[in-house]
Order: sequence, then structure tokens, then C-alpha cells
Amino acid sequence: MPSTLPDGDPVPTSGELPDSALSGLGERPFGFYVHVPFCVTRCGYCDFNTYTAAELGPGASHRDYADTVVEEVRLARRVLGTADLPVETVFFGGGTPTLLPPEDLARILAAIDSEFGLTPGAEVTTEANPESVDPSSLEKLRHGGFNRISFGMQSVREHVLQVLDRRHTPGRAAQAVREAREAGFEHVNLDLIYSTPGESDDDWRASLSAAIEAGPDHVSAYSLIVEAGTRLAARIRRGELPMPDDDVAADRYLIADELLAGAGYGWYEVSNWALTDRARCRHNLLYWTGGDWWAAGPGAHSHVGGTRWWNVKHPAAYAQRLAAGDSPAHAREVLGQDDRDAERLMLELRLISGYPLAEVAPAARATVASALARGLLEPEPFKAGLMVLTLQGRLLADALIRDLLV
Repeated sequence: MPSTLPDGDPVPTSGELPDSALSGLGERPFGFYVHVPFCVTRCGYCDFNTYTAAELGPGASHRDYADTVVEEVRLARRVLGTADLPVETVFFGGGTPTLLPPEDLARILAAIDSEFGLTPGAEVTTEANPESVDPSSLEKLRHGGFNRISFGMQSVREHVLQVLDRRHTPGRAAQAVREAREAGFEHVNLDLIYSTPGESDDDWRASLSAAIEAGPDHVSAYSLIVEAGTRLAARIRRGELPMPDDDVAADRYLIADELLAGAGYGWYEVSNWALTDRARCRHNLLYWTGGDWWAAGPGAHSHVGGTRWWNVKHPAAYAQRLAAGDSPAHAREVLGQDDRDAERLMLELRLISGYPLAEVAPAARATVASALARGLLEPEPFKAGLMVLTLQGRLLADALIRDLLV
């Protein structure tokens, strides 16, 4: 089952935000995230807040979900007041958003546009499993205002997909990319996972080659994380599968960067590569660079002006709150300046744009000097006052960030 929600401070039933959150509203980029918590089956490695039909129980359904989310969009407008907040990015994630009819997804997007307005050229993304779309549904999504789609490919090897409990056939993701292009999607991403138990270097190279050949303009590649409470974790605990090895994961990352760079993809975040600057995921960049976003849906996490809150987890409880005219928020926290500074470092150092040396705490200057000497930071940007990770630095990014925050 999905992981539990964190504790936090209570949220008023109205959803009202503290004055500190509303200060400067509209001066920062603003985006919308919509969580669609439905899946046909639960993948063995997943601990996201998602539900199969058997897990939903009474009080929640696919049929009514779009109407419920529209109510939260209207609540967002009331809570955020009259500030001019044109939406620069919208991202539908899950779960599998494309289990809902395209018309329902378009109706939620239209509500966001009606309440807030989309900026000209706004990036509008939906995630999709390759088997959950076809040429007709893709055309309807494109007509409904979506211009970017992200497919969960994960691997091209059948035995790897089986370990991950993925249901699509190995060649379906590439076919879905072609169908999306034919439907008029300007930007297409493929998600890949590496270091799955049983995957070889050749398997990983084959997956990368197939992804590149499919022709997306963006590729995300993530090392498999074994989350407590998942089927994958249970299989590893029983000794059915080996635990992923950190050294193997590092080698796979190097293979990914080599093949993607050779095909013209440039890294711009540790786990993300794009063919052009325009192909970079603007919604994720909004997260990573301190923007504001409202996240609608059960379990979704929002952030506005240093206040973070998260909705109740189950779709039935979420629907009940909104039907009563109340905020679906479960709890919240107001981040202090130290926490905001730490989050900025953790996120911006992973970007190719880097982190300003001038913002590094005096106590961490020796760590910075050591990182430069060890070849973890690029020398030329360093001379210009920026910490930008080298390839070796990307491999050790998490450890370096921990050292800088001590």
C-alpha cells in the first residue's frame, strides 16, 4: 500500500493560507499539479498514492473524479484570492491519468484555465502508460490542450518488466511515441529505470538504444529505489531477488550519460536529459527553482510562498471533504528560512545551472574546496561563482549535498 502521510500542523477547513505564503504571490512562477490516483494494477516497486479498482472501496470512482478535482481548482482560486496568477505549467501525474477519459482530463484543464488562465505557450503534460493510450485518445488529449506527454517505458527487456510488474509489451512504448508525434504532441518524454534485479549492462544499453531510436525529445532515467512495504521489498527480503547494488547503479548511470550524450541529449538535471533547451520539463524546473504550485488530488503536496501542505490520502475522504465545501488538506508546515535554504541547495545543485558559491555557508567552504579538488565541480563555472557538477559529481551528488548541509 502507499506510504503514510507526514505529520504537520492543522489546516483550517477553508484552506486559508498564512499571510507569509500570500506575500509576493504572483511574483514567482505558478503551476498546477493534478494527481490521478488510479492504476489497473500496482507495480511491485511503487509506493505512490495510487489505487486499483479493488482498493478504492465505496465513496470514490473514476466516473466522478474529474468533477471532484474541478471543485478543488475552484477552492484554489478562493484561497489564493484575486492575485493575477497565470499558470505557466500543468502536470497530470499518478497513477495513470490516462485511465480517465481524455474528455475528463481536458475538463480539469479547462477549469484551471477558467479560474486562473494559462499563459500563452503554457506547458501541459500528462503521464501515461504506453498501453493506456491509442491514436484516438492521443488526438483527443492534444485537442484538449495537452502538448507534452510522458510515457513510462522503464525497460525494453521483458524479464526486467516482469520484475517491475509492468504490463506493457517491450515495443509498445516506442509505438506510443510515434502515435503521440502523429497526434501533434510537440514534446514527448520516456521514463527509464535502471539497476533492476536481473538486469545486465546489455539489457540497459538495449533499453537506452530503443528509447533513443523512438525519438523522444526528453529522457528521464532513475535508479531503482526499493521502498519499504512494496512487493519488490518483500521479494528481496525473502531472498527471491538481490538488492540493487550502488556500484552497478553508478555504472549504469555512466552508460546512460554516454549513450544519451552521443545521441545529442544534454543533461540539465542529474536524472534528466533533453535534446534542446525547449525540451526541458518546465514544470519540474518550476519545482526545482522555488516556484509556487497548487497540487490537486488525494495525497497531493502543494507549495506556495514557503508553506507546504498535503491532502488527505484516500480518494473517498478527498471527495467527502470537497463535497462538504471543505479543504481536502490533511496537514501543513511553514518552512523556516534555514529549511528553505537547505531545500534550495539540494535542488539547485542538481541542475546544470548550478548553485551560487556566494550562498554557501562559511562552515561548508572547506567541503566546497575539497569537492573542486576531487573533480566533483566544473572548474570554469567555479571561477564565475557557480558550483556545477561534473559527471563524477553527479554520481556523488547526494553525498556531496549531505556534506554541504552539515
